Amino acid sequence: MFGDCFYWNKGFSELESESSELKPFSLPSPLPRWPKGRGFATGRINLGEIEVVKVTEFDRVWKCGKSRGKSRCASFYKPVGIPEGFHCLGHYCQPNDQLLRGFVLAARANKSDHHADNDRPPLKKPVNYFLVWSSDSDCYFWLPNPPVGYRAVGVVVTDGSAEPEIEEVRCVREDLTESCETGEMILGMGSFNVWSTKPCERGIWSRGVAVGSFFCSNNDMSSNNQAGVNIACLKNLDPSLHGMPNLDQLHALIQHYGPTVYFHPEETYMPSSVPWFFKNGALLYRLGKSQGVPINSAGSNLPAGGENDGTFWIDLPGSDDDEEVRNHLKIGNLESSELYVHVKPVLGGIFTDIVMWIFCPFNGPATLKIGLLTVPMNRIGEHVGDWEHFTFRISNFDGNLSQMFFSEHSGGRWVDVSDLEFVKGSNKPVVYSSKHGHASFPHPGMYLQGSSKLGIGVRNDVAKSEYVLDSSQRYRIVAAEYLGEGAVLEPCWLQFMREWGPTIVYDSAAEINKIINLLPLIMRYSFESLFPIELYGEEGPTGPKEKDNWEGDEMC
Repeated sequence: MFGDCFYWNKGFSELESESSELKPFSLPSPLPRWPKGRGFATGRINLGEIEVVKVTEFDRVWKCGKSRGKSRCASFYKPVGIPEGFHCLGHYCQPNDQLLRGFVLAARANKSDHHADNDRPPLKKPVNYFLVWSSDSDCYFWLPNPPVGYRAVGVVVTDGSAEPEIEEVRCVREDLTESCETGEMILGMGSFNVWSTKPCERGIWSRGVAVGSFFCSNNDMSSNNQAGVNIACLKNLDPSLHGMPNLDQLHALIQHYGPTVYFHPEETYMPSSVPWFFKNGALLYRLGKSQGVPINSAGSNLPAGGENDGTFWIDLPGSDDDEEVRNHLKIGNLESSELYVHVKPVLGGIFTDIVMWIFCPFNGPATLKIGLLTVPMNRIGEHVGDWEHFTFRISNFDGNLSQMFFSEHSGGRWVDVSDLEFVKGSNKPVVYSSKHGHASFPHPGMYLQGSSKLGIGVRNDVAKSEYVLDSSQRYRIVAAEYLGEGAVLEPCWLQFMREWGPTIVYDSAAEINKIINLLPLIMRYSFESLFPIELYGEEGPTGPKEKDNWEGDEMC
């Protein structure tokens, strides 16, 4: 909701010396034996005409070091230990400021597929290679030149000038691929740039599968310009998504990885369960009606479906006689709270996203930081019905935790598993909920939404306290569409597509202008431009199913 976020409490340390290899990452604790199912955590995933495995063993081919004048350097690896019968699709790279924990996929024709066309097999050797770029005679980047009707899905790196053997990789038949786009820039060296790749279309209904390789270009091409991305992703044509976990496996995953949420020691507005919110006085309002209607604990008298047309909304009781009820609802009830879980396939079903939604009856006022000055606001930022979430992503090849997404108001970011904090003696990550705003962060400290350079923005303070919510024990799976109709019973309130709080217009312009007038002239424009219109008012927040990430991928 408030723009970019900067973390002020964590330093950077180099993970390796110039001559050393990147250190491998492993989770703090061993994985359990997952309940029996179909294809989840079996090491291989069926994509239809091809079967893929995840390869995590590598030999380093080349490292771009700081001697080349780059503040961020990267290493490039050839996958090794590929199972017999499977073929490499491309090489791997990653920045050197991270522990080594990436993967690439290897593939083979699916032996159980009885519709394979022998004249057009799913995998073919490249015709030859195109040299994309070379360094000072110690590294060469090659793009496979595929046969007609096939696509390259990865890049090959060598430490010599000889063109790679055509046996090195396989290209994939065009109808078994999806278009992809560049993601994070991994290395920039003038006109030569390297990016990670991801499917163009992402979400629970999309079937693009990231191979784990990279794209490189010797042209001046921004990461937002997809013309010229001449490699592809794979496509999962197995309608059953047999690599996804079943319901028993989902419960085991949540109980093993479910994060522990810490609220700030000075938090005033705690979470609650949705039924507690309804039972303790929340009202349903309708346009044109002055009185709200009580909501039953299941939310079955809420209007279901439709669209957010402004006809209905939820609010606290409005009269002065109900002030005690209003304040009771605002404070929330941590003892009743639980995490509402939406499980969905991502990246073509090779990963599972377990999205955990947390409900707070009230979002407290913002605190501004202006240089060394901290200014608590009276009402700015307040609203009824605060929905926040975090997501942990599981590899369906082995059940390993891969990444976590931390929702930060209307933004957020992915954090690699190697940069998470874990509850001691477990694989359960720690989530820090910000004071009053309930945004999620991976480490304690103060995060500034605004400009870290100028020291101007909205404070997000996070720290450990006795206020704790263990999502591995207090959760409810509310949706998992891929399991089929009836597998998970959705609560009635999840179908409420309107706003969980009224539209608010803050009487705050005068208060903010007073602050602006105290600033030096050089800072006034920056202050006004860094604070969004949400500080002056906002529409009521909508529920989980109205969020873009319900069917789509998380942002970033």
